[in-house]
Amino acid sequence: MPDQLLSINNLPDLLTVKEVANVLRVSPLTIKRWGKRGKLPAIRINSRGDRRYKKEAVLWLLGMQQKTV
Repeated sequence: MPDQLLSINNLPDLLTVKEVANVLRVSPLTIKRWGKRGKLPAIRINSRGDRRYKKEAVLWLLGMQQKTV
């Protein structure tokens, strides 16, 4: 998905580090740091441990959605 097409209205359910960084306008390193601090929990996938982030968590950080348990 090209960066310019990624917007609040068409986010996938799971986002990559780069996609979250683009939406929140911060660096990918910041996203990884937030994950370590528990501010934005990551889901680890595959044997490499790639990070994915739930759309709901990103929207919550933006103040656009209630936090779900």
